Amino acid sequence: MERELWPILYRALRQVSATDHHKGVHYQPWVIVAVLLWAAIHDRPRSWACAQQHWDTTDCRPQDIPSPSTVSRRARRAEVTDLLDRLGAYLRGDGPPAWTLVVDGKPLGKCSKDPDACPNQHGKGYKLHALWGDRPMPEAWEVTAANEYEGAVAVRLLAQIRGKGFLLGDGSYEANGVYDAAGGSGYQLLAHPGTEATGGGHGYQSEYRLLSLHWFGTGLAQDLYRYRSSIERRFGNLGAFGGGLGPLPNWVRRLGRVTRWGQCKLLINAARIIHKRLRIQPMQ
Repeated sequence: MERELWPILYRALRQVSATDHHKGVHYQPWVIVAVLLWAAIHDRPRSWACAQQHWDTTDCRPQDIPSPSTVSRRARRAEVTDLLDRLGAYLRGDGPPAWTLVVDGKPLGKCSKDPDACPNQHGKGYKLHALWGDRPMPEAWEVTAANEYEGAVAVRLLAQIRGKGFLLGDGSYEANGVYDAAGGSGYQLLAHPGTEATGGGHGYQSEYRLLSLHWFGTGLAQDLYRYRSSIERRFGNLGAFGGGLGPLPNWVRRLGRVTRWGQCKLLINAARIIHKRLRIQPMQ
């Protein structure tokens, strides 16, 4: 899998960073990102990816490989974060988000000694939250501690997009604030209501929530809501190949590292989707 996906990632990285040049540094940001991706695609720590002999299997590589301490220090800088974000946007593609988006979270495993991984009912850990449509990368995503309220994360994700259509979510997102955030981004949220949800009461009721409850009550939402399971397949496929996103390894701890590791895995998965589509196109 690495031999198929790495050239796609490397060429995209060089394309995105073609005009970048930062003064006063020996290693340009694209070199640091290349090392992070090389480590992630092999499920190895950065120190492994900083050894010259571990790059012998590819010609798509930087001429000079930085030390582990250099990668650790530089990975936290804004220019590396910005380049990772631009690479994700490049692999996602141009144009508006899809008509139908799905929102959900994926647990990333337990981290019993990590102070950033706040405890929940199942122990300490992290969760990847994503708004996913029909493109290789999510429209928006975020890594948080596992106990953070999914509705609050969804509001932050929705603030990053503008489109038109429907947003599908489970009962965790059935809240007025999430309905209003979705409506402000151009989407009608359809979150499965509980059996006692009526839209009555004296408190504030979002007009988008009332419309959703009406559609579920009349059965109009049922056919569209079946598409919500697509994000389960998205998250399943994200970890179903060599180099995909599995439980966090022991060397990936603290929120910053977990976020970068998850982002690298999303980029690798986007390369897998692009590779798969390129193989199917000539057959059509």
